[in-house]
Amino acid sequence: MKRDPLVIIVSAPSGSGKTTIVDSMLKSMDGIEQTVSYTTRLPRNGERDGQDYIFVSEEDFRKRIEEGDFLEWEENFGNLYGTSEEQVRKTLARGADIILSIDVKGARNVKNRFPESISIFIMPPSEEELARRLRNRRTDDDRQVVIRLKEAAREIKASEEYDYLLINDDLERAVDELKGIIEQERLRKMAHAKNKGE
Repeated sequence: MKRDPLVIIVSAPSGSGKTTIVDSMLKSMDGIEQTVSYTTRLPRNGERDGQDYIFVSEEDFRKRIEEGDFLEWEENFGNLYGTSEEQVRKTLARGADIILSIDVKGARNVKNRFPESISIFIMPPSEEELARRLRNRRTDDDRQVVIRLKEAAREIKASEEYDYLLINDDLERAVDELKGIIEQERLRKMAHAKNKGE
């Protein structure tokens, strides 16, 4: 019995460990892929074009907005980020589940287009720990860290809109919890497909 593929949304404040959790999960689960977001920001050390992000000029990005290429797009901290609708639909057409690492505003847009999507919000253990992680990343100056913390507080308030809440106070446990949610939702979809077939 073939089930419909899952659309999984994962959101978290900057510094919550979302990328590490999702990357670890992807290494140990089959049949699931991640969208590669378009962005106008410059690559950070170690980031690879086409794998971590698709890095484009603002002119190219705005052209794609006009042409309706993005399932969702947002401006964050002066940079533009967007999810290719074609990329999502091609993955689903192959029967693979897809995970989208996007912010709260983007998650709302995807929920509107894919009402069946599953949403997961990753929380830091505390505001103090989040501030410590942001400073230790050394990718932002103090002023940007303050801005990111204010944005984090706003995003955490929206966490009640999500289907699942996951607290990243232990990386291994957080990865296992994410995998458990996906397995549970796969079983639910399988049961639904079976019931429809009977």
